[in-house]
Amino acid sequence: MKLIKYLCLSVVVLSLTNCASGYKMINPKAINYISQNENEDLKLEYKYDLLAKKYKKKEEKREIKVVAVKITNNSNEDYVFGKDLKLTYENGNVIYIMQNDELFTTLKQSTASYLFYLLLTPVNLYTTETNSNGFEEETSSFPIGLILGPGIAGGNMITAGSANKKFKQELLDYNINGSTIKSGETKYGLIGIRSNSYDALKLKID
Repeated sequence: MKLIKYLCLSVVVLSLTNCASGYKMINPKAINYISQNENEDLKLEYKYDLLAKKYKKKEEKREIKVVAVKITNNSNEDYVFGKDLKLTYENGNVIYIMQNDELFTTLKQSTASYLFYLLLTPVNLYTTETNSNGFEEETSSFPIGLILGPGIAGGNMITAGSANKKFKQELLDYNINGSTIKSGETKYGLIGIRSNSYDALKLKID
């Protein structure tokens, strides 16, 4: 009995501190960009620190930075981002930009991990009364775990799944890798780079 009570308490505490989180849309087109760099007739604007909650924690743990970029091409040439137009640090080192699938897989929430809450399923809630001899005795029990376990597990899995879907779709909508930035065009993107710092960025024309 005590083991079940401790298990129940532990899972409840975990449910309060380890719940799935939603996904706050980044929307690169609506961002107020502060950092920028210009190279000839090309202008780069960018912003770090975009994710929140679970995604931000994973971003920090995996030493990855999700960056929103805004590239304005005021030249007379068309450029392909990642081919003849590359992103570098201030020292000139070319940045490896993660593929969308790799970035999503690394930062997404794990829905299967919330199945742990199903351990609550066998938990019963007991009520006791003091009998005529002054001893407490069980009078009834209610299988609260049948509601609590699947409820917490299912709710978290739905929340995480919905958030992951939004995250994946936004990465797809703003996938700038391999895209052509035409003369006179402004293009927005979301990229993932492996870094534990917020280094200045610039564009390099090959």
